[in-house]
Amino acid sequence: MNYIAFDDLQLRNQLKPFTFTKPVIEIRCGILTIGQKWEKVLGTTLSYLTETYLQEKFKHIIASDNLYLNGCVCPDSHLLATIQQLKEDEMLITSNVAIAIRTSQKLSFPIDYTQFETKELVGHRPTIIQNLPDIYLKNGDQIKADFQLITKGRQSQTITDLFTRVYATENVFVEAGASIKAAIINAENGPVYIGKNATIQEGAIIIGPFSADEGSIVAWGAKMRANTTLGPFCRAGGEVGNSILSAYSNKAHDGFLGNSVIGEWCNLGANTNNSNLKNDYSDVKLYSYATKQLEKSGELFCGLFMGDYTKAGISTMFNTGTVAGVCSNIFGAGFQEKHIPSFKWGGVDSGYALYRFDKAMQVINETMKRRDKQLTETDLQILQYIHDTESSI
Repeated sequence: MNYIAFDDLQLRNQLKPFTFTKPVIEIRCGILTIGQKWEKVLGTTLSYLTETYLQEKFKHIIASDNLYLNGCVCPDSHLLATIQQLKEDEMLITSNVAIAIRTSQKLSFPIDYTQFETKELVGHRPTIIQNLPDIYLKNGDQIKADFQLITKGRQSQTITDLFTRVYATENVFVEAGASIKAAIINAENGPVYIGKNATIQEGAIIIGPFSADEGSIVAWGAKMRANTTLGPFCRAGGEVGNSILSAYSNKAHDGFLGNSVIGEWCNLGANTNNSNLKNDYSDVKLYSYATKQLEKSGELFCGLFMGDYTKAGISTMFNTGTVAGVCSNIFGAGFQEKHIPSFKWGGVDSGYALYRFDKAMQVINETMKRRDKQLTETDLQILQYIHDTESSI
């Protein structure tokens, strides 16, 4: 069987800004990205069906028997068993969402669903990431699911530091090379996963469910509240709760981040804060890339959604339910706008100017150089496309 992750056009638009630079299945929710979950469960590598400008980086590989999997759907054992029973040109659906399609055809984006025989998923509700708040709302449960997937049958490294206090040790898993000193780790209400070569510095407080992936750092004195994920090589200080830092992103200093999702290669300057609750306790509105306007999120608690490569200067203040695009540099006094498009430079007090493409790429490469990485020619082409199509919005 050949497995391909496909993007649904509507859901893909609803999950921007994170899907500007990647297919939906590359979104991190829990310890792993959705794609990493599927690859572990299936024991194979996925290819992708996504928008044309991403297809050079995310290849579409077909065979004589293909199972197309919706990138918004997280795997579980019941779902996997049902999917593998699909017949040729049959599509599994639930609540009008296409979950999987089995076919020998090479499909095109966006998929024409009308050509397939439908089969309704009965008696089971899979985890589906359909809107921006779903990423942090479902993060705690996905940390628990990923923890079982990653640690099953394995032995944790022992925490030997005499000044670290651990509650519910059986729910803590520490990978090789991790360093933990004088920390408080409470896993009574959910697991805590400490990845390979991760560092938990002195005085940090961690409440599970929580994950710090490979090479990540929890800064000294930090307060990591429940349902929080630090992706690979992220750094987090201050207070963070019910939030995801995707990969290679930094919130190294004091300040609050709550009910938020931060993309890859982002930086939040010292004392950056976000509001996650309106002072009138009303429904938070979010900018929707699907409708091009503010829409009710249905959530009381809702914070910041920041696309890849975007940075915020010191003491930046983000409104409740702020959506910031890709490759913007945000700074200045006062609460920022609720929607900051891609490739913007400035802030609400001085105004937002166009962030020159060459300057933005220079800053990104300087940032990546510190990790011995650089943008590929394909990455540059993707960012150029986003710049040309989104920066004027």
